[in-house]
Parts: sequence; structure tokens; C-alpha cells
Amino acid sequence: MEESFYASNLDRHPTSREGVTCVACHRVNQNYGKVSGRVALQQGDLYTAVYGPSDGSELNRVLDSPGEYKVSADRDTPGRAIHATAEKFFALTEPAFCGTCHDVTLLDGFRLEEAFTEFKQTEAAAQGVSCQDCHMGVIQGIASGYETGPAAVVGGVPTTSRRLSNHFFAGPDYPIVHPGIFPHNVEAAELATLREWLKFDYEAGWGTDTFEDAVADDYEFPESWQWVDARYDARAILDEQFRRIEWSRGERMEVLKNGFELSDIRVLKADATGLDFEIDVINPMDGHGVPTGFDAERLIFLDVTVTDPDGRIVYRSGDRDPNGDVRDGHSLYVHNGELPLDKDLFSLQTKFIVRPVRGAEREQVLAVNTSIGALPFIRPETRATTLYGRPRAARKHKQNIEPNGWRTAEYSLNGEGVSVSGEYEIDVKLVYQMIPVNLINAIKGVGFDYSMSPKQIADRVVAGAAVVWEKSDTVWVGSPVADEAEIATAD
Repeated sequence: MEESFYASNLDRHPTSREGVTCVACHRVNQNYGKVSGRVALQQGDLYTAVYGPSDGSELNRVLDSPGEYKVSADRDTPGRAIHATAEKFFALTEPAFCGTCHDVTLLDGFRLEEAFTEFKQTEAAAQGVSCQDCHMGVIQGIASGYETGPAAVVGGVPTTSRRLSNHFFAGPDYPIVHPGIFPHNVEAAELATLREWLKFDYEAGWGTDTFEDAVADDYEFPESWQWVDARYDARAILDEQFRRIEWSRGERMEVLKNGFELSDIRVLKADATGLDFEIDVINPMDGHGVPTGFDAERLIFLDVTVTDPDGRIVYRSGDRDPNGDVRDGHSLYVHNGELPLDKDLFSLQTKFIVRPVRGAEREQVLAVNTSIGALPFIRPETRATTLYGRPRAARKHKQNIEPNGWRTAEYSLNGEGVSVSGEYEIDVKLVYQMIPVNLINAIKGVGFDYSMSPKQIADRVVAGAAVVWEKSDTVWVGSPVADEAEIATAD
């Protein structure tokens, strides 16, 4: 369509901003293999052939029953528009088809995502369990079988019952743009343009009785929202949007809860000399590591708090800096010396390791082997990357947990931290966030769409973080003074 790469989504054709839809899988008719999503779609409109796991026998039955199903595969014939043919494409049922997009190798050979590569080496793959079995079944993230039912209901008339695959594909991301824009809503698109929706202040309560009954007569609304009926219509649409977002949150939490487990807290020592404890973070699945895919930008960590008998927090790991980052080496507050490094932080975020021009290696937010200095410089490769399978100047230090594996987080408080005798509470939360805030800071130079500032994006990313699992325990700790008092009383 010859649109500029730099154009805003606000100005693009709806087709080019719709993202991954039916056609991304069902207009592919060649087995491209693992090529980082670079596949050619068969172009066409709604009447053009689609490709699926079965042949078109049921479609042909529907087309041959004009009295029962009011459909039309002919552009010039009245009826609900429908594709004329459905062809069987065997690759669509194979895990390798998923690997086409879920293994990502950059043009320089850098292996950015390896979900399919991980899967191929697992027990699940050996037993014939596919990606589809876990991610398109009844339960998100577990091979749980499939539902059955009609593939379509046309004018109130269902088609023949068959196996149904769940096409929601719950994943770790969540929406942060205006709810009038996403999820896609036909009624929302008919009511207002994207730019008009961005001006609808839903957080102020527009379109609710509470707001509308109290709003001043001289309150200035944007032209598209100056009529109260329009605001009420918009609010009714947003209520449905919020319901959809909450439903999708439930699906997202289902796949996360199936991908992680926490063991019980194990107290190793609790006396006047200190408090030691540990906990396991477990991957109960046998299909791939967790997190997987874009694991270098998935923030999954433990938020640990120890509270003394007086309710005071005496230990904390996994807390956030004012930007919303954990206190690791990428926190700007830690980097600037304004907050201490969280040395006990348990994080499953994979790190990019790069080799700058001055030698050695270091972590970096983006996998670009630049040397930060007065003269930025990218070290060129001196040997073909095919010899190594990756660029020699950049790699990933994977931190995710292998299938059916676990990592143990260990914590220790010295005697000063438990100086008050009594019952201490230990609370451990496994927290998930789709990306770290420091990534937003690293890429903010290119700007963001939908008139959103980096601060707005960061705040909404942090607000979308969720506690996947939580474990708590209490333990009695006695101080030296209390112990001596107890001995004297006994004497």
C-alpha cells in the first residue's frame, strides 16, 4: 500500500494496523519452515480461498444449502459474503508452523527468540504433544483436549459440530492504549475516529451519571464529544471493552499460573543470629522454558518482604524504583547511585550480553554492541556469523527455567534485622510484567504512537503487572536479651 514506515497508526489503512488476524495463518499455503515470520500471504478479499486443517467439505455443504444458509461466494449475488473454497494445508497442524513466528533470528544471526527451539528438545515434543495442543485447547497452557461445536452460526443456523480450536492464544502482553481503540470494536469504529477516541476522557467519568449530573454548564468538551448522548454511547461501548479486557486478563493469568509454581517457604535458620529462608520457583511444564519467546524483555521476579512483630518492614527485595523498575543494574536510580543495587533480586529476565569496542563484556538493554562514549562505535564482525550461529559480539545470557526445572531463591537477614523478639511474617510474591520500564527509556528516542508519552506508557505497563502466585509464612525469632530473660526466669 506504499505507506511510510514512519506514519502514525492514526493515519494508516485499517488493514495495515490490524495486527495478527485470521489471514496470518489461514492465507498461507506453503510450508516455509522457521524463517522468523517472513512468509508470503495469499492476497485476496473475503471471497478468496482460505487454508485450514481440514478440507472444504462442510463449506461445500453450506454453499449447497442456500435455503438453510443465506451465504454467497459470488460478489454479484446477495447474501452473507463467504470464501468460495477451503483447502487443506497439512503444515497448519504441525508445531513447526508455530515456529515460523515464535523462533526469531535476526538478520545478523542473533537468536532473539527461541520458543520453538526449546520445544523441539522437550519431552512434550517426544510424546507428540504439539504447540496447538497446549495453546489452542480448553485450558490455556495445558494439553487439555479440545471443545466441540459448530465452526460457525450463520443467520442463527449452526454448521455441523466438529473439534474447535481456541484461537485466543493467551499470552503475556496486555493493552495499554485507550480502550476505545483496543480491543478492536466495530461499534467504536463507527462512533468515532481514533483521534476522537483519544480525546474521550474516560478516566474523568465522561458518560457516567456521576459525572454528567455534576458537570458544570461551561465545561469545555472536544467537538466530537460535546453532546451528552454521544458520551453515553461511548461509555456503553467502553463498558463492553472493559469486560473484554478483564476476560482476557483471566485468560492471561490462566496461562501464567500454568507456567509457574512456587514451593512452600523453607525456613533454614531463625534465631538471635539471623533469619535464613529459601523458596523454589518451578516450571511445571514439559513443553518449553519459562519465560520463553521474548525472554530478554519479560520481567518475572520475586517481591519478598519480611515484617517484624511490630509491623515494621525489616527486609525487602524485589521492590521498585520510582520509575517502576526493579533495582537491578538497568535501573536508572541504581545506575545513578540514588538507590542501592538489590543484590538478592531473583529475576528470570534473560540478559543481553554485548562486547563493546574497548573489549570485555557487559549487560545491555538492547542487543547492540555499542561502546557508550564520546564516539559511539559498532564493532564489525570479522568472521561469518554462520560459523558460530550467532554474532560474536552479542549474545543472550538466558535466565529462564528449563521444562520441569526450578530455581531456588535464597534470603538471609543478620541478627540486626531480627533484633526484636517475636513472630516475623515472610511474604513472597511472584510478579509478572510484560516489559521492564528501562526498555521504554532505551527506545524512547524514536517516539511512540497514539500521542502517548514514555511516562504514560511506563505507568500503564507497571499498572498491568500482576501477582501470579503468593506464599506467606510466620516464624518465631528470639533475641539474645529475650533468651537471657527466659533463662533467668527459669532459674
